Amino acid sequence: MKLDLSLYVLIDPDQTFGFDPVALARAAASGGATVIQLRDKGGAIRRTIALAAALKAALAPMGVPLLVNDRVDIAAAAGADGVHLGQDDIEPALARRLLGPRAIIGQTVKSAAHVAAVPLGAVDYVAVGGVFATLSKTNPDPPLGLGGLAARIAELRARKAALPIAAIAGIDAANAGSVIAAGADGVALISAIAKASDPAAAAAAVRRAVDRARETAP
Repeated sequence: MKLDLSLYVLIDPDQTFGFDPVALARAAASGGATVIQLRDKGGAIRRTIALAAALKAALAPMGVPLLVNDRVDIAAAAGADGVHLGQDDIEPALARRLLGPRAIIGQTVKSAAHVAAVPLGAVDYVAVGGVFATLSKTNPDPPLGLGGLAARIAELRARKAALPIAAIAGIDAANAGSVIAAGADGVALISAIAKASDPAAAAAAVRRAVDRARETAP
């Protein structure tokens, strides 16, 4: 499945603000989301597998890939399209061996040391963050800001110019254009969609901001 990071929406079953997680993911996809990630850090494994399988069944007809946060075993059990890994998760190269060459594998980076350690042969994309402050995840370090985001992107592009890169944390329709202007290929977010009264419309608004920023990029 082709990877397009334009609008990457995280679904956390504990942060859906009254929406059914599958309905929320379907609404995000109908509004223009190009990737959905299931992030269920507190869920029992059987619940997470069942939810991942339900999300995959809902998204497959829409052509939107489903990734699972952290858990290679759950991604494999649910037939997801891939996995997104943090710095403390399983090594991307091992995830590649377990999930196979067609799986989508991504990794989050924040520091220059993280960038230098990215196994470029094992990952399909990188997410840089947190860019801005966020309430959806505890981040002990201060946000990178746009300057820090641009620096990490430049370091990544120096290693692999065509590497797809998403920016993550604290992003909404109002600031999405600024992270695209800083060099990101797309935006990853959760609250801007999940907290909206109309998630499909919220997704469409962020997608328009991303597309407009690309049109005006130098």
